[in-house]
Amino acid sequence: MNFKSITFFVVFLSCLLVSKAEKVEVVVEGATPIAQTDEDFICVTLDWWPTNKCDYDQCPWGQAGLFNLDLKNKILEKAVKAFHPLRIRVGGSLQDQVVYNVRNNIENCQPFQKQDKGFLFGFSIGCLDMKRWDELNEFFNQTRAKVTFGLNALIGRKESETEKNLWVGDWYSHNARDLMSYTISKGYKIDSYELGNELCGVGVSARIEAKQYAKDMAALKNLVKEMYPNPKTQPKVLGPGGFYDKKWFDTFLDASGHDVIDGVTHHIYNLGPGNNPDVVRRVQDPFFLTQIAQTFKDVSNAIVKFAPWSGAWVSESGGAYNSGGQLVSYTFAFGFWYLDQLGMTSVYSHKVYCRQALTGGNYALLNTTTFVPNPDYYGALLWHRVMGSKVLSVTHKGSPYLRVYSHCAKKEPGVSFVFINLSKNTSFDVDLFHDLNLNGGSPNFEFKGHKKREEYHLTPKDGNILSSIVLLNGTPLELSDSLEIPELKPKLVDGLKPISIAAHSIAFVTIRDFNAPACS
Repeated sequence: MNFKSITFFVVFLSCLLVSKAEKVEVVVEGATPIAQTDEDFICVTLDWWPTNKCDYDQCPWGQAGLFNLDLKNKILEKAVKAFHPLRIRVGGSLQDQVVYNVRNNIENCQPFQKQDKGFLFGFSIGCLDMKRWDELNEFFNQTRAKVTFGLNALIGRKESETEKNLWVGDWYSHNARDLMSYTISKGYKIDSYELGNELCGVGVSARIEAKQYAKDMAALKNLVKEMYPNPKTQPKVLGPGGFYDKKWFDTFLDASGHDVIDGVTHHIYNLGPGNNPDVVRRVQDPFFLTQIAQTFKDVSNAIVKFAPWSGAWVSESGGAYNSGGQLVSYTFAFGFWYLDQLGMTSVYSHKVYCRQALTGGNYALLNTTTFVPNPDYYGALLWHRVMGSKVLSVTHKGSPYLRVYSHCAKKEPGVSFVFINLSKNTSFDVDLFHDLNLNGGSPNFEFKGHKKREEYHLTPKDGNILSSIVLLNGTPLELSDSLEIPELKPKLVDGLKPISIAAHSIAFVTIRDFNAPACS
């Protein structure tokens, strides 16, 4: 074989490797749902971080913090409105240093100031005046957002003299009462109140013992019942809003009392620090991504055992901590991790999943400076629009690099899927099988649709997963000249054909004539 023949053979082989498609049979158990999410499963955080919050020689928060955010920005407004509604959590690391100047009795009411000593996270106490609270609520009302407000859980306590980072004493609820009273008088709607941020277990910069926290949650529940006596409009009570620790969570839930906690909240940052060069590999590694499933399962099991009247929430998740992965979190690649997280948490009976952050930091859904949507914004919006609340069991015996999740379709008949292809070189042709046998085993029958499927294929520009530009069915998603969020139109595909999932892509697929009894 001469040199030209060898060269041709190598090029031909490379093309085969790049373009090869693997056939996969995906089985959906459509008889009964395995879990159920909240209708408004997708949630984002607006954080308190000031402009001078910096990590690894960069300061990625800009003017995105709650004290500085431009609430009149039209792109921001339209991006939130597109969800009809979007659940927004107001909170984050500094929430336990925020005081509310309801009575105008706090001298020199100022936002956070940089402090080297004596304060958590290197910042002073921050003071929220009611003018800014009015502005925030005007924005929430204008965009029809569903609001979770994170309350300061350290107010009234003091640091232990004997144990590092431990804060002791009862929660002082008077400032929260004042804020609730003002909020009610103005007619502002709050969907839920969450007490504290990352104070459970060993804590991050501070911690509270589990039984004390349970006592404080009961105090918050009583306060909410007093201030909002109508059960139909009463905000939910959430906590503890930190990292899962089995012993701490079990003690906390066991001591909290019946019907106190409506949502058991925990945080996820499983990709390591934001400067970790391994983040881009981790978001493409199915074996790494699956490891966190045990945490979701453990939280759900704890709730079943100690607080079955409540539900699990991920109330903050940014993947990589310290403001997100520097070169990854705002790119297409991060969608592999994010949408897989949405899928796993829904399977393990989580009601709500809150992404850090709407804007601010490297992991924001919207660019911190321009508010132009990053790729994950469109993944979140598609999930919100096509994935219903009932979760179906779905399995396949093919490559682990193909991740598949299935829900009943949103609002209309049918079943929706999200396919996440982590493989750089392999595409997949998917045939669906419907398992209606409640006892397991055969028979399954192959599903062939007679109506056209609705398919939304997301791919990165030029095939580069580190691109911040995403294509929908081959067309770049860009704001219109009038700064409107682009319309997300599916392509209609013959229901008799296999579902084709390209390498390094994400696809949402809705099949209207897939008649699963669970979805009727």
